[in-house]
Amino acid sequence: MPETETAVAPASPSPATSDGPNLGPGSESWLETILPFPVPIPEPLRALLDAGGPVMLILAGMSVVALTIVLIKLWQFARLRADGAERIEGALDDWQAGRQREAAEQLARARNPLARIVRTAMLGSLNANDPAALREEVERLAGRLLAALRSHLRGLEVIASLSPLLGLLGTVIGMIDAFRALEAAGNQVDPSVLSGGIWVALLTTAAGLSVAIPSVVALTWLERLLEGVTRRLEDQVTRVFTGGLRLDEPIVSVQQPVAASGISDAI
Repeated sequence: MPETETAVAPASPSPATSDGPNLGPGSESWLETILPFPVPIPEPLRALLDAGGPVMLILAGMSVVALTIVLIKLWQFARLRADGAERIEGALDDWQAGRQREAAEQLARARNPLARIVRTAMLGSLNANDPAALREEVERLAGRLLAALRSHLRGLEVIASLSPLLGLLGTVIGMIDAFRALEAAGNQVDPSVLSGGIWVALLTTAAGLSVAIPSVVALTWLERLLEGVTRRLEDQVTRVFTGGLRLDEPIVSVQQPVAASGISDAI
Protein backbone atom coordinates (compact mmCIF):
# COMPACT_ATOMS: atom_id res chain seq x y z
CA MET A 1 0.00 0.00 0.00
CA PRO A 2 2.69 2.63 0.70
CA GLU A 3 4.22 1.92 -2.69
CA THR A 4 0.92 2.46 -4.47
CA GLU A 5 0.36 5.70 -2.58
CA THR A 6 3.75 7.01 -3.59
CA ALA A 7 3.09 5.98 -7.18
CA VAL A 8 -0.26 7.77 -7.32
CA ALA A 9 0.90 10.91 -5.57
CA PRO A 10 3.05 12.33 -8.39
CA ALA A 11 0.25 11.70 -10.91
CA SER A 12 -2.33 13.80 -9.03
CA PRO A 13 -1.05 17.29 -10.02
CA SER A 14 -0.97 16.33 -13.74
CA PRO A 15 -4.44 17.82 -14.51
CA ALA A 16 -3.35 21.14 -13.09
CA THR A 17 -0.21 21.13 -15.17
CA SER A 18 -2.16 20.17 -18.28
CA ASP A 19 -4.36 23.25 -17.83
CA GLY A 20 -1.37 25.47 -17.29
CA PRO A 21 -0.41 26.26 -20.89
CA ASN A 22 -3.93 27.44 -21.77
CA LEU A 23 -4.53 30.41 -19.48
CA GLY A 24 -3.50 29.45 -15.98
CA PRO A 25 -5.70 29.66 -12.89
CA GLY A 26 -4.67 33.19 -11.98
CA SER A 27 -4.94 34.76 -15.42
CA GLU A 28 -8.72 34.53 -15.63
CA SER A 29 -9.43 35.48 -12.02
CA TRP A 30 -10.24 39.11 -12.83
CA LEU A 31 -12.64 38.03 -15.58
CA GLU A 32 -14.44 35.74 -13.16
CA THR A 33 -14.79 38.51 -10.61
CA ILE A 34 -16.04 41.14 -13.10
CA LEU A 35 -18.43 39.03 -15.18
CA PRO A 36 -21.52 38.06 -13.17
CA PHE A 37 -22.00 34.84 -15.15
CA PRO A 38 -19.73 32.74 -17.36
CA VAL A 39 -19.63 34.09 -20.91
CA PRO A 40 -18.45 31.92 -23.82
CA ILE A 41 -15.50 33.93 -25.15
CA PRO A 42 -13.28 32.63 -27.96
CA GLU A 43 -9.85 31.55 -26.82
CA PRO A 44 -7.80 34.21 -28.73
CA LEU A 45 -10.06 37.00 -27.48
CA ARG A 46 -9.92 35.67 -23.94
CA ALA A 47 -6.11 35.62 -24.12
CA LEU A 48 -6.07 39.29 -25.23
CA LEU A 49 -8.48 40.28 -22.47
CA ASP A 50 -6.40 38.45 -19.89
CA ALA A 51 -3.20 40.08 -21.11
CA GLY A 52 -4.60 43.61 -21.37
CA GLY A 53 -6.47 43.65 -18.09
CA PRO A 54 -9.79 45.38 -17.30
CA VAL A 55 -9.02 48.22 -19.74
CA MET A 56 -9.30 45.73 -22.60
CA LEU A 57 -12.73 44.69 -21.36
CA ILE A 58 -13.86 48.34 -21.30
CA LEU A 59 -12.57 48.87 -24.84
CA ALA A 60 -14.33 45.71 -26.01
CA GLY A 61 -17.59 46.99 -24.55
CA MET A 62 -17.10 50.37 -26.22
CA SER A 63 -16.51 48.68 -29.57
CA VAL A 64 -19.80 46.78 -29.21
CA VAL A 65 -21.65 50.00 -28.38
CA ALA A 66 -20.07 51.81 -31.36
CA LEU A 67 -21.03 48.98 -33.71
CA THR A 68 -24.61 49.02 -32.39
CA ILE A 69 -24.90 52.79 -32.97
CA VAL A 70 -23.59 52.47 -36.53
CA LEU A 71 -26.07 49.68 -37.35
CA ILE A 72 -28.99 51.69 -35.95
CA LYS A 73 -27.99 54.76 -37.96
CA LEU A 74 -27.64 52.71 -41.15
CA TRP A 75 -31.15 51.33 -40.63
CA GLN A 76 -32.55 54.84 -40.13
CA PHE A 77 -30.90 56.25 -43.24
CA ALA A 78 -31.92 53.18 -45.26
CA ARG A 79 -35.56 53.93 -44.46
CA LEU A 80 -35.19 57.35 -46.11
CA ARG A 81 -34.11 55.74 -49.39
CA ALA A 82 -36.07 52.50 -49.44
CA ASP A 83 -39.69 53.63 -49.68
CA GLY A 84 -40.92 56.74 -51.45
CA ALA A 85 -37.65 58.36 -52.60
CA GLU A 86 -38.66 58.37 -56.29
CA ARG A 87 -42.29 58.98 -55.38
CA ILE A 88 -41.42 62.29 -53.75
CA GLU A 89 -39.74 63.55 -56.91
CA GLY A 90 -42.70 62.49 -59.04
CA ALA A 91 -45.12 64.19 -56.67
CA LEU A 92 -43.09 67.39 -56.73
CA ASP A 93 -43.11 67.37 -60.53
CA ASP A 94 -46.90 67.05 -60.49
CA TRP A 95 -47.14 69.81 -57.90
CA GLN A 96 -45.13 72.24 -59.97
CA ALA A 97 -47.10 71.27 -63.08
CA GLY A 98 -50.36 72.29 -61.39
CA ARG A 99 -51.65 68.81 -60.50
CA GLN A 100 -51.64 69.51 -56.79
CA ARG A 101 -54.33 67.06 -55.66
CA GLU A 102 -52.69 64.21 -57.52
CA ALA A 103 -49.33 65.11 -55.99
CA ALA A 104 -50.71 64.96 -52.44
CA GLU A 105 -52.44 61.64 -53.13
CA GLN A 106 -49.20 60.11 -54.41
CA LEU A 107 -47.52 60.68 -51.05
CA ALA A 108 -50.47 59.37 -48.99
CA ARG A 109 -49.29 55.76 -49.27
CA ALA A 110 -45.58 56.42 -48.75
CA ARG A 111 -44.03 55.39 -45.44
CA ASN A 112 -40.93 57.50 -45.96
CA PRO A 113 -40.59 60.13 -43.19
CA LEU A 114 -39.51 62.71 -45.77
CA ALA A 115 -42.66 62.02 -47.80
CA ARG A 116 -44.83 62.71 -44.76
CA ILE A 117 -43.23 66.10 -44.22
CA VAL A 118 -43.56 67.04 -47.89
CA ARG A 119 -47.21 65.92 -47.90
CA THR A 120 -47.89 68.05 -44.82
CA ALA A 121 -46.56 71.08 -46.66
CA MET A 122 -48.74 70.23 -49.68
CA LEU A 123 -51.92 69.76 -47.66
CA GLY A 124 -51.28 72.95 -45.73
CA SER A 125 -50.87 74.89 -48.96
CA LEU A 126 -54.01 73.37 -50.47
CA ASN A 127 -56.11 74.28 -47.41
CA ALA A 128 -54.94 77.92 -47.62
CA ASN A 129 -53.47 78.01 -44.12
CA ASP A 130 -51.42 80.85 -42.75
CA PRO A 131 -48.04 80.59 -44.56
CA ALA A 132 -46.06 81.54 -41.44
CA ALA A 133 -47.86 78.98 -39.25
CA LEU A 134 -47.52 76.32 -41.95
CA ARG A 135 -43.78 76.91 -42.21
CA GLU A 136 -43.40 76.63 -38.44
CA GLU A 137 -45.26 73.31 -38.44
CA VAL A 138 -43.13 71.94 -41.27
CA GLU A 139 -39.97 73.11 -39.50
CA ARG A 140 -41.15 71.39 -36.32
CA LEU A 141 -41.67 68.07 -38.12
CA ALA A 142 -38.37 68.39 -39.96
CA GLY A 143 -36.53 69.24 -36.74
CA ARG A 144 -37.96 66.18 -35.02
CA LEU A 145 -36.86 63.94 -37.88
CA LEU A 146 -33.36 65.41 -38.00
CA ALA A 147 -33.04 65.12 -34.21
CA ALA A 148 -33.86 61.41 -34.46
CA LEU A 149 -31.22 61.00 -37.17
CA ARG A 150 -28.70 62.97 -35.10
CA SER A 151 -29.33 60.96 -31.93
CA HIS A 152 -26.52 58.80 -30.52
CA LEU A 153 -23.94 60.47 -32.77
CA ARG A 154 -22.59 62.26 -29.71
CA GLY A 155 -22.06 58.87 -28.06
CA LEU A 156 -20.10 57.69 -31.08
CA GLU A 157 -18.03 60.87 -30.89
CA VAL A 158 -17.29 60.24 -27.19
CA ILE A 159 -16.19 56.67 -27.96
CA ALA A 160 -13.93 57.89 -30.77
CA SER A 161 -12.22 60.43 -28.52
CA LEU A 162 -12.14 58.41 -25.29
CA SER A 163 -10.90 55.02 -26.51
CA PRO A 164 -7.33 56.21 -27.35
CA LEU A 165 -7.08 57.77 -23.90
CA LEU A 166 -8.21 54.53 -22.27
CA GLY A 167 -5.66 52.61 -24.32
CA LEU A 168 -2.95 55.01 -23.20
CA LEU A 169 -4.07 54.61 -19.60
CA GLY A 170 -3.78 50.83 -19.91
CA THR A 171 -0.31 51.24 -21.38
CA VAL A 172 0.83 53.43 -18.50
CA ILE A 173 -0.57 50.96 -15.95
CA GLY A 174 1.14 48.07 -17.74
CA MET A 175 4.48 49.91 -17.81
CA ILE A 176 4.19 50.63 -14.10
CA ASP A 177 3.58 46.94 -13.40
CA ALA A 178 6.52 45.96 -15.63
CA PHE A 179 8.94 48.27 -13.86
CA ARG A 180 7.66 47.17 -10.46
CA ALA A 181 8.37 43.56 -11.42
CA LEU A 182 11.81 44.65 -12.64
CA GLU A 183 12.48 46.37 -9.33
CA ALA A 184 11.30 43.35 -7.36
CA ALA A 185 13.74 41.15 -9.27
CA GLY A 186 16.63 43.09 -7.80
CA ASN A 187 20.04 42.02 -9.06
CA GLN A 188 18.62 38.99 -10.84
CA VAL A 189 17.15 40.98 -13.71
CA ASP A 190 15.58 39.00 -16.53
CA PRO A 191 15.15 41.00 -19.78
CA SER A 192 12.17 38.87 -20.70
CA VAL A 193 10.26 40.29 -17.72
CA LEU A 194 10.64 43.84 -19.03
CA SER A 195 10.00 42.98 -22.68
CA GLY A 196 6.94 40.92 -21.81
CA GLY A 197 5.53 43.74 -19.71
CA ILE A 198 6.12 46.28 -22.49
CA TRP A 199 4.27 44.37 -25.22
CA VAL A 200 1.39 43.66 -22.86
CA ALA A 201 1.25 47.38 -22.01
CA LEU A 202 1.26 48.43 -25.66
CA LEU A 203 -1.57 46.00 -26.36
CA THR A 204 -4.13 48.36 -24.81
CA THR A 205 -2.92 51.29 -26.94
CA ALA A 206 -3.36 49.21 -30.09
CA ALA A 207 -6.84 48.18 -28.93
CA GLY A 208 -7.79 51.80 -28.21
CA LEU A 209 -6.69 52.92 -31.66
CA SER A 210 -8.49 49.98 -33.24
CA VAL A 211 -11.72 51.20 -31.66
CA ALA A 212 -11.14 54.92 -32.30
CA ILE A 213 -10.20 54.85 -35.99
CA PRO A 214 -13.33 53.04 -37.28
CA SER A 215 -15.48 55.15 -34.96
CA VAL A 216 -14.09 58.39 -36.43
CA VAL A 217 -14.61 57.11 -39.98
CA ALA A 218 -18.19 56.03 -39.23
CA LEU A 219 -18.96 59.31 -37.46
CA THR A 220 -17.71 61.40 -40.39
CA TRP A 221 -19.66 59.30 -42.87
CA LEU A 222 -22.89 59.50 -40.86
CA GLU A 223 -22.55 63.26 -40.49
CA ARG A 224 -22.17 63.59 -44.27
CA LEU A 225 -25.32 61.50 -44.74
CA LEU A 226 -27.16 63.73 -42.27
CA GLU A 227 -26.08 66.85 -44.15
CA GLY A 228 -27.32 65.33 -47.41
CA VAL A 229 -30.73 64.52 -45.90
CA THR A 230 -31.01 68.05 -44.50
CA ARG A 231 -30.25 69.66 -47.87
CA ARG A 232 -32.64 67.32 -49.69
CA LEU A 233 -35.47 68.02 -47.25
CA GLU A 234 -34.96 71.78 -47.49
CA ASP A 235 -35.02 71.57 -51.28
CA GLN A 236 -38.21 69.49 -51.36
CA VAL A 237 -40.14 71.69 -48.94
CA THR A 238 -39.03 74.85 -50.73
CA ARG A 239 -40.29 73.42 -54.03
CA VAL A 240 -43.69 72.92 -52.43
CA PHE A 241 -43.91 76.50 -51.17
CA THR A 242 -42.69 77.96 -54.46
CA GLY A 243 -44.79 75.69 -56.67
CA GLY A 244 -47.08 78.52 -57.83
CA LEU A 245 -44.31 80.75 -59.11
CA ARG A 246 -44.11 81.40 -62.83
CA LEU A 247 -40.50 81.25 -63.92
CA ASP A 248 -40.97 81.07 -67.70
CA GLU A 249 -39.71 83.61 -70.14
CA PRO A 250 -42.13 86.54 -70.43
CA ILE A 251 -43.87 86.78 -73.81
CA VAL A 252 -43.31 90.24 -75.27
CA SER A 253 -46.03 91.23 -77.73
CA VAL A 254 -45.02 93.55 -80.55
CA GLN A 255 -47.54 96.38 -80.86
CA GLN A 256 -47.86 98.91 -83.62
CA PRO A 257 -47.03 102.46 -82.64
CA VAL A 258 -50.59 103.76 -82.97
CA ALA A 259 -49.89 107.17 -81.52
CA ALA A 260 -46.91 107.80 -83.76
CA SER A 261 -48.84 106.83 -86.88
CA GLY A 262 -51.68 109.15 -85.90
CA ILE A 263 -49.32 112.04 -85.48
CA SER A 264 -47.72 111.39 -88.88
CA ASP A 265 -51.14 111.29 -90.58
CA ALA A 266 -52.12 114.55 -88.95
CA ILE A 267 -48.99 116.16 -90.26
